[in-house]
Parts: sequence; C-alpha cells; structure tokens
Amino acid sequence: MNTLEITKMSKVERLQTMEAIWDSLIHENAEVESPEWHGDVLAARKKKIEAGNAEFRTIETLRSKRRR
Repeated sequence: MNTLEITKMSKVERLQTMEAIWDSLIHENAEVESPEWHGDVLAARKKKIEAGNAEFRTIETLRSKRRR
C-alpha cells in the first residue's frame, strides 16, 4: 500500500487500518528502543524545569492555537 492509496481511503477506513496495525504490534514481543536523542531532549527539558525556566501551557491553550 502506498501513500496515494491511503489518501483515497475514507477517514474511518484509515482509522480502522491504524487500529489494526496497533493491535498487531501489541502482540509482538520485540521492544523498539527510543533513539538516543530522545534521552537528550528529556534531559534538557528536565534541566529547564529544575532551573525554573520551563514554560507550561494548558491543553486548552494548545487546542486554541491549533484551530487558528
């Protein structure tokens, strides 16, 4: 299946396909390791929080920015 075929699917069909893929992945025992840079990002965020320099936004604020 390619991207063009996927875009021709209805939203419901795409969601059902994603659900089927997630279900198939749940039953596999293979662990997927996070890339090393994920740890770097988390460490940098932790430092910002500890230094009092982190900015937090509510989910409502994020949603309103997405609608613009």
